Amino acid sequence: MVQKAKILLVDDRPENLLALEAILSALDQTLVRASSGEEALKALLTDDFAVILLDVQMPGMDGFETAAHIKRRERTRDIPIIFLTAINHGPHHTFRGYAAGAVDYISKPFDPWVLRAKVSVFVELYMKNCKLREQAALLRLQLEGDGHAGGAHEKEPAGLLAELSARLAAVEEQAEALSKQLDDESADAAAVATAAHLERKLTGLRRALDALEPGTGGGAGVLPAQS
Repeated sequence: MVQKAKILLVDDRPENLLALEAILSALDQTLVRASSGEEALKALLTDDFAVILLDVQMPGMDGFETAAHIKRRERTRDIPIIFLTAINHGPHHTFRGYAAGAVDYISKPFDPWVLRAKVSVFVELYMKNCKLREQAALLRLQLEGDGHAGGAHEKEPAGLLAELSARLAAVEEQAEALSKQLDDESADAAAVATAAHLERKLTGLRRALDALEPGTGGGAGVLPAQS
């Protein structure tokens, strides 16, 4: 079973959270509510999220302050944040949102289809990144096991490398198609940059797998950690 991605919805108004859940339910992912910045930070301590939808205007800790705390934590600094706001004070207000670490900034009332499409892009990138980390971990465990066993298991790593190489090729193909789709749809620069970041990770993993091929002089230690 494919594990679902978690999407964090942060808004102090219950009716807004209900509306977001109605819009995003079609994505069939796990939607987690937070009614304040403090509650959002608490949820981020234990769970991993694909994307955060963060209301700007909240009592107490507002969206900008919440985003600043998220970006200061090593565990959460790379989670994409989409700001949602019912007001628009012009370019300066929007710039403050991007400066706080947002990848997108949407004014209410927003187009449900547009919001759902933007969120789906980050969910897909998150799922691909998780898959790469799992495959890298599997490769490390297999290589460590074969290194201790030796003898009759000497040929097993080659078969595993071939299988992982084929799986990686499929992910590379999907990532390339996603990048082309973003270009075709004139997506915002943040989404394009996130897709490019994924492609760089894929390139690093491909080089590591190539280095592990027999005759290249590589070893288990050359596989980079996936962040």
